[in-house]
Amino acid sequence: MIKWNIPQIDEEKVKKLAVSGGISHLAARVLVSSGIDDIEQAAAFFGQESDGSETEWGDPFDIADMETACDVINEAIDSGDLICVYGDYDCDGITAAAILTGYLENIGANVTAFINERSMGYGINSEAVRQLAEQGVKLIVTVDNGISALDEAKLCAELGITLVVTDHHQPGDTLPEAAAVVDPHRKDDTSLFKPLCGCGVALKLIAAMEGGDMEIALEQYSDIAAIATVADVVSLTGENRRIVRRGLKMLENTENEGLSLLLDKAGLKPPYSSSSVAFVLAPRINAAGRIASPMDALRLLMTEDRHEAERLADSICELNTRRGQFEDVIIRDIAAQIEADASLIDRRILFFCGRGWHHGVIGIVAARVTEKYGKPAFLLSADEGEDDYRGSARSFGRINVFEALTSCAELLERFGGHAGAGGFSLKADNVQEFDEALQRFAAGICDAPMPLEKETGGIIDETELTVENVQGLDILEPFGEGNPQPRFVIADAHINAVYPLSQGKHTKLSVRVGSSDFDVLMFRTATDSFPYKAGDRVNMLVSPSLNTYNGNTKVQLRADDIRKSGLNQNALIAAEDFYYRFRRGEVTDKGHLAHITPAREAFADIYRAMTDRDTAISSLYARVENINYCAYLLALDIFDEAGLASVDRAAQTVRKLPAAKKADLEATPTMKRLHI
Repeated sequence: MIKWNIPQIDEEKVKKLAVSGGISHLAARVLVSSGIDDIEQAAAFFGQESDGSETEWGDPFDIADMETACDVINEAIDSGDLICVYGDYDCDGITAAAILTGYLENIGANVTAFINERSMGYGINSEAVRQLAEQGVKLIVTVDNGISALDEAKLCAELGITLVVTDHHQPGDTLPEAAAVVDPHRKDDTSLFKPLCGCGVALKLIAAMEGGDMEIALEQYSDIAAIATVADVVSLTGENRRIVRRGLKMLENTENEGLSLLLDKAGLKPPYSSSSVAFVLAPRINAAGRIASPMDALRLLMTEDRHEAERLADSICELNTRRGQFEDVIIRDIAAQIEADASLIDRRILFFCGRGWHHGVIGIVAARVTEKYGKPAFLLSADEGEDDYRGSARSFGRINVFEALTSCAELLERFGGHAGAGGFSLKADNVQEFDEALQRFAAGICDAPMPLEKETGGIIDETELTVENVQGLDILEPFGEGNPQPRFVIADAHINAVYPLSQGKHTKLSVRVGSSDFDVLMFRTATDSFPYKAGDRVNMLVSPSLNTYNGNTKVQLRADDIRKSGLNQNALIAAEDFYYRFRRGEVTDKGHLAHITPAREAFADIYRAMTDRDTAISSLYARVENINYCAYLLALDIFDEAGLASVDRAAQTVRKLPAAKKADLEATPTMKRLHI
């Protein structure tokens, strides 16, 4: 169950900030809810000084080793040495390689670019270094990688190659032995803004090559840098926010041939938003590195030949379609594993293992699994007939991926990552022990419920939902990591009517909030399984937007989540956590068991509420009254065991089955455990 984080907001601060900042009341509410509650803080958020002038960009030479990096690169240019820009195979690394290689070409450097195929692994590859040495490369400049390349740096020195590292990942205790190591996360770094992506660091390097002039770098490359900044999910605050705002505008008239065609073939029209970049553009660039060659995406961003750009753009869009198909295969395999063993989703960390899953999309699927089930997910796969497994993980809250992998280090061949994501590899013989070690790690941390959380701008009423107020939210763009799309809680709304959309695949509501009526859209919620009806009162987690039709503009809401009014969120989360503890065999106290055992009346109410159509388990709960949520979930398990219902734990749905004969609920395994 998702936890709505509802802050207590000082309304006086909201009013004062709205007036002093000249922004809408709703925008001021969002800022105050995120801790920005005075004009100086707001100005800093918007990249301005308190007098309204634009904040100066941080001096790129404040980043450690930046001046040395420029000197080394300029010396290589002057000598005519062959320079190789060495990127990574994700969107950040590809775009970083594109802008730095393009810049060096423009200033007359003898330059080439290289990006590992995914099969070669992350970071500088020793065999690739040897091949580059044979080709006559004298200087390697890394982008979006290299900070952990200790052995590869030594190899470069042995082969007579000078190495300059530019990266944004966290360095270890020892830096690679390179001519320069440019990384804002170095302990001795004095730059003020740290959370740049790899392409952002490359942009700073270009500015430094121009004597520190960020404006020149932005004029040429902010469109590409904006894509990388959104795609790499770095904090969209400070300089990152300014790069993205500038780049989104530049995208509208981009002179990059490949990028222009990719925008067209993806069906994107200006004005562009961070959402369109994150969900449409970046996945296409990523697709090349995930399931084909990242060099195709690099060539797309660098070519000036329209015919080649069109061919590459078509190819990359097709790769993106195939990427989605590969993801669906893994999702279906995971659903089959859960159907065969429902206990797989009872665990604190979800762990799924397969063969033949495409390695390039495992990370994306791990993120989807985490979002769907509200638990950290670790996925790994080996090619058919191979014993080497590679995996990817996604997490949130107190379960830190890098710490979890570190706790299992002796079982792994390689691993890396940070709090929210990571990658790893291991031998087949260690898979089961690795799974067990992960669960022990999680058990030592999860002494309380750890739900997936969504931030909100607090509770609002109909007086806030004006066209002017909602339009005023645009000033907070771009939205993303560190600056999420504004969501608000509407309490005790009255449902006027429920309508199907797209043949019932989606649902539209008419609701009354106070004395005003609003349309509410619920995407991917089938009308047949929607648990509420006209007359019900609900709480909603919504994102407001504007809808213009026939020249009339009005406020429209998109509901991310909806619940029956009067429910206690913390009690529901605690009850769900207790349910999983029971299923894991951690609850044995008879007093606790008695409290969560469903009563006869509860069984009757739940059975009456079920239909012969699949209904979300969390939504069906809205149709029953005064039943502990843990007892409700256990009752569904009991109905499933008795053959009276079908609970699909992979899809998180339930439907009533025809009763062929009288069922004995007391004889089910779950009831027997409850009556120990």
